[in-house]
Amino acid sequence: MNYLALLFLAVLALPSLALASHGKTTVRRFDSEEDVAVALAKYTANLSDKYIKEKGSFSVVLSGGTLIQTLRKLLEHEYNTTVNWSKWLIFWVDERVPIPQSSIFPITYNKSPAKVAVDYEVRLKTLVEDKIIPLSATGFPKFDLILLGIGPDGHIASLFPNRPQRYEKERWITFITDSPKPPPPRITFTFPVINSASDIAMVVTDKEEANAVAVALGHAVVSPTLPCAEVKAKNELTWFLDKEAASKLL
Repeated sequence: MNYLALLFLAVLALPSLALASHGKTTVRRFDSEEDVAVALAKYTANLSDKYIKEKGSFSVVLSGGTLIQTLRKLLEHEYNTTVNWSKWLIFWVDERVPIPQSSIFPITYNKSPAKVAVDYEVRLKTLVEDKIIPLSATGFPKFDLILLGIGPDGHIASLFPNRPQRYEKERWITFITDSPKPPPPRITFTFPVINSASDIAMVVTDKEEANAVAVALGHAVVSPTLPCAEVKAKNELTWFLDKEAASKLL
């Protein structure tokens, strides 16, 4: 057997960990923020139905900022009475939205960001061990949907340009004490966890983020690239953009 044949067989024998592929990217453009909100509610409700039918629950990870306001349509009658909220498991991608309720898993405030990060990672690992959240082929928790916004500097969650946290490859949760955006101390999911999600929605409705959107979608180049350009989903990454956010796309 020649060398190439042996190499081919060796690749086939590798565990799925080495074959971590990602899905497609879809860009959806809308005339206004209101149109984005309508489409985002329908998208989220449809995924909720899909995952609840498939596995009995729907794990959702939220970020703060204007994204929460853009999700407002889910509270209207069309969805408020039809979405099976009791099957939702809600998590925060960083520390800014603490609403502790049943089936909601906030990041608990503590004066030590390092301790909070460790405690939250332990909590997630317990949920994986209890088979509430599945494990991805790459060994990280696999959430059904992560909803993200981006900043004008291209940060997502609390992963900022020119900060080492964006390059973390092993930990599930990390922390930052000198965030360029207040508050300085933050807790955040790492990229390996974010990119293990089945579906990710990137929601941008502001002209201030237009340059970062252009970089993320390959219409402009900066070096090093921005964190928002490194987001990938296992099934599908969907961008929801209003006219202003998409204004720098070619």
